[in-house]
Amino acid sequence: MPTSNLHLAESPTLADLQQYVRDMMRERGFDNSVEQRFMMLFEECGELAKAARAKAGMKFAADTHTADIEEEAADVLIIFLGLCNLLDVDLEKAFRAKEERNKKRTWKKL
Repeated sequence: MPTSNLHLAESPTLADLQQYVRDMMRERGFDNSVEQRFMMLFEECGELAKAARAKAGMKFAADTHTADIEEEAADVLIIFLGLCNLLDVDLEKAFRAKEERNKKRTWKKL
């Protein structure tokens, strides 16, 4: 049975999560291109939407597979963090900078 040397802090920061995914990708031998990572992200977003649809009680075909919404949300995050790593985006830094800009905006309903 495979073993892993990975360890995630008890209360990880966004930077911790991004580093964990970087280490995980390296450990597991994933070296996807940006294009492959985008396709995986879209696929996982679709699976999350399907799980959210089921949770909302919406109808879907009887032969449709729905997965656990928490697992699908985690998959989206993992793939997204991996994409950010491939693009050399420090997501925590980018999030903080963007939120500072957003705080100065005026928000209105359409």
